[in-house]
Amino acid sequence: MTDETSRERSERGRTDGTTLLKVSATVAIILAITAVAVALIFRFVDEERERDMLNWQARLGIVADSRAAAVEAWVADSAAVLKNLAENDALRLYLTRIKLGDQQANAPDSPEVGFLTSLIAVTAERTGFALPPVGANVPASVPRVGVAGLALLDSEFRPLIATANFPPVESAQQAFLRNLGPGKAGFIDMYVAPSGRPTVGFVEPIYAVQEDPTPDHQIGMVFGLKPVDEALFPLLKQPGATERTAEAVLVREAGGVIEYLSPLRDGTPALKRKMASNTPHLAAAAAIKQPGGFGVYRDYAGNDVLATSRPIKGTPWTLMYKVDRKEALGDSEMRLQRLLVILLLAVAFMLAALFALWRHGASQRAAAAARRFQELAERFEHQRNFLRVVTDSQPNAIFIADERNVYRFANAVAAAGAGGDKEALLGKTLANVLGPDRARPYERLNRQALEEGKQVSNIHRYRAADGERVLQSEHIPIKATPDMPGGVLVVEEDVTTAVTERERRAKTLRDLVGTLMTVVDQRDPNAAHHSTRVALVARAIAEEMGLDATMADTAEFAGTLMNLGKILVPSEILTRKGGLTDAEIRQVRDSIQATADLLQDVHFDGPVVETLRQCQERWDGSGRPRGLSGEAILLPARIVAVANAFVAMVEPRAHRAGIDFDAAAKLLLDGVGTAYDRRVVAALLNHLDNRGGRQAWAEFSRAAPAA
Repeated sequence: MTDETSRERSERGRTDGTTLLKVSATVAIILAITAVAVALIFRFVDEERERDMLNWQARLGIVADSRAAAVEAWVADSAAVLKNLAENDALRLYLTRIKLGDQQANAPDSPEVGFLTSLIAVTAERTGFALPPVGANVPASVPRVGVAGLALLDSEFRPLIATANFPPVESAQQAFLRNLGPGKAGFIDMYVAPSGRPTVGFVEPIYAVQEDPTPDHQIGMVFGLKPVDEALFPLLKQPGATERTAEAVLVREAGGVIEYLSPLRDGTPALKRKMASNTPHLAAAAAIKQPGGFGVYRDYAGNDVLATSRPIKGTPWTLMYKVDRKEALGDSEMRLQRLLVILLLAVAFMLAALFALWRHGASQRAAAAARRFQELAERFEHQRNFLRVVTDSQPNAIFIADERNVYRFANAVAAAGAGGDKEALLGKTLANVLGPDRARPYERLNRQALEEGKQVSNIHRYRAADGERVLQSEHIPIKATPDMPGGVLVVEEDVTTAVTERERRAKTLRDLVGTLMTVVDQRDPNAAHHSTRVALVARAIAEEMGLDATMADTAEFAGTLMNLGKILVPSEILTRKGGLTDAEIRQVRDSIQATADLLQDVHFDGPVVETLRQCQERWDGSGRPRGLSGEAILLPARIVAVANAFVAMVEPRAHRAGIDFDAAAKLLLDGVGTAYDRRVVAALLNHLDNRGGRQAWAEFSRAAPAA
């Protein structure tokens, strides 16, 4: 009765735990759905905001392209005026005569001077290079300041012919002309002229008539000055623009300072506003640094603006077009905020409705869950009893441990091995029943099976009262189901007899192989210990490459047995001090294939016989007997080939001394890709240099003592 009460309490505890888990899962799902919905709402709003930004980027870009094109056209047209004058044949002839010293041509009343004076004056009037001087036209001694004009300069920059009221060539302009160099057109950047007006200049070289346009033939230049306030700055205004805060501004950078070249919307005149180029988030600085870019910055007044820019070809100017962010995105932001509030309220309403529906059905679900649990508990008890009947008839130990390595089931054999009763094991940990040391391998393998989600096999030994025992265990992860708790199913078999027999047979085989090779060494004293050393090196290479025990044994056995076929070679050939004939050499070489033939019917755990047949193959396919190449050659055969070559190189013979390890390593590396596999050679060299191979195999290079 007590046991039944305890079991019922346990079952009720499990029911409560399951119910709590379901409630938690439901709440987690609802919260997850809510989080996803809110995230999607914010993502939608962000995408709408990005779409508005892209629209404004396109709108500002169109205007910036239009205004930049207008400014570039104005600059190009102004420069073209000077270029057309410089290519005028009469003008070139006149300057050529002056260059040659014809004083008559330079006389003020000469026809040439009159013609060119008229030509320059008409050109200046038509193209905006002729403007009235600054100052009142009164009969007084107050000079009037010229603001624009065209002039012909000789090679020393002296004016020869100029328009009326042409301003004097200042020292800064003369320095620009000297630094410009011969044969080059120039652009004088915007500056404040003595007239107080922002002005630019243009220079075009003139070449002697009937001469090539090269710097050596330059005889003068056309020089023009032109204010920009009346003709250029109006081009910055976009026709039809409706944005109140939209503004196109010309800017440039000089010495870490941003200069605003054009008048600003706040009333600042041209060339009167300067700001440091490292001012944080300054729109003009970003425009110069990344022409063509777009973003949200701050303008000269500290307002947040959307801005884009375009470089002006042929000048150091950048055109920046901007609009206040509040004007551009204000309505859009209000619309998106309203949409965000509406969507969030909708999510909240749906969440409340879901919670109400879930709360309404919670009591009904709890009652149904209790009934189902009672049925499942009865089914589980019946199945556990059936499982005990089936597993108790098995000779192997079988038990189930949960994720905490607590016994959940054990058959009679497992209970007997643990030294307890089946029922007494349940609810106890492996460490409590078996002891920490013996339980540790089970815990590690159970954890591995659960983490990898697949069956894990293992063979381990432990000291029992009747001697050492060898156990093979299979650890199978099982998922929790309504009928079975989750955990790991462990099936353990005592394989002591089988393992002991296999080890005995392996020892017998090794002893037999050693005996055979002793016979071979006695018949071929010149190669005594060669097979043993090849086997030793082959085993070391295989382990260095991480091969499993079977393949490592295969390489070692093949290395040990490779010279067994020499028992078929006459002893006088093996012991002869002099040279051998081609037929005798072929007979010795073929002895390895003879070894494979002798061992054809002997059973080995690995492909020892096929390894012997392939160990004379070469990586490039030039070996024998089948011409195999690359990966088609068994890996143990490639290992034996390298080990055999290495031992043969370093071992002394009757007719020669062995080479040192470094020389042998070089020869092996030279053979990589033709005779040997690179990975095998690398494994051998790593064992030599990093695993103590040089010290362990030092005796290989010592000559065998005389018989």
